[in-house]
Amino acid sequence: MKDQTTADAVVEAGWQRVRDDGRVRPELLEAAYTEPRLRQLFPWTGMGELHFSRCTERRWTWDILYIQPGAGGTYWVSGPSRNETLGPVATAQDAIAMVLQHLPAGCGPAFVGTPEELASHEAAMQQTDEG
Repeated sequence: MKDQTTADAVVEAGWQRVRDDGRVRPELLEAAYTEPRLRQLFPWTGMGELHFSRCTERRWTWDILYIQPGAGGTYWVSGPSRNETLGPVATAQDAIAMVLQHLPAGCGPAFVGTPEELASHEAAMQQTDEG
């Protein structure tokens, strides 16, 4: 695995790209970024949604809830898969709180690499812990 300084830089660059692309509401980005457990994950967007990945390269992980814009400034918290929805919330802070409640165990910081490389790394770490 790359060193933590490299991982931090890659994740920070991801946050900057999400800010620059303008598809996610600024208040949601600010609320997510100020939460340390989410700031250490790799952010990505799709259709105005804010997603969080445990790795930094595509296909990204799909095991963390994501946040969709709703009508009138509200939000929908969905996931981790496309066919699951937890429900509407009134504010960005409420959406972030819901995501935090459902973070997978041991989530973060983001791994520099693909989901497959992350899975291999986690399997190797589990063998080390058991050995």
